Amino acid sequence: MSIDRELLARPALQVAPALLGATLLSRIAGAEVLVRITEVEAYEGSLDAASHAYRGQTKRNAVMFGEAGRLYCYFVYGMHWCANVTCGQPGTAAAVLFRAAEILDGEPVAQARTATAARLGAGKLASGPARLARVLGLSGECTGLDLLDPRSPVRLTGLGPPADYRTGPRVGVAAAAEHPWRFWLPEEPSVSAYRPGGRKRIAGTRQTGPS
Repeated sequence: MSIDRELLARPALQVAPALLGATLLSRIAGAEVLVRITEVEAYEGSLDAASHAYRGQTKRNAVMFGEAGRLYCYFVYGMHWCANVTCGQPGTAAAVLFRAAEILDGEPVAQARTATAARLGAGKLASGPARLARVLGLSGECTGLDLLDPRSPVRLTGLGPPADYRTGPRVGVAAAAEHPWRFWLPEEPSVSAYRPGGRKRIAGTRQTGPS
């Protein structure tokens, strides 16, 4: 099923679960990697204290205030890039963070881009937003790319079928950490192991996928 801008031009909390199972294709520097999204997080702009857009527009987050379907990459901890797709109406600055994925094609490229590939194993190469961005070759230079443009080097190429999914607290945020705005496909090895202060992973709340 194809993805159109109308689907993405909705609140992040509606868009996020719809992207589970979607395919994301990267053709960066002549190398192709195709992944299936298994985990995402929603960020609701000025309504969300954990959003980069909570305090308004800056040079860094300007793309979030435009049309839905644009790639927003940001740098964290002075060492990692993370990737989002903008959603909602222009001015709302909502976005969905790509947290994890299954690699469908281009695994040799993904391994070459990951220093710890041998230790991680194939199922974990794109586990976590930093690893996912790395295997896709994404960086700040990719911010603003139209993920719906067939000519774009990075694009969303299709939706997955409706599926059951889980919801739970977001990972690695200090503000609004209690919001259950993380969504994931169950039984996927790439999905984050949530540790709220210990090592036990929460099961999350079961939901039925959007039709």
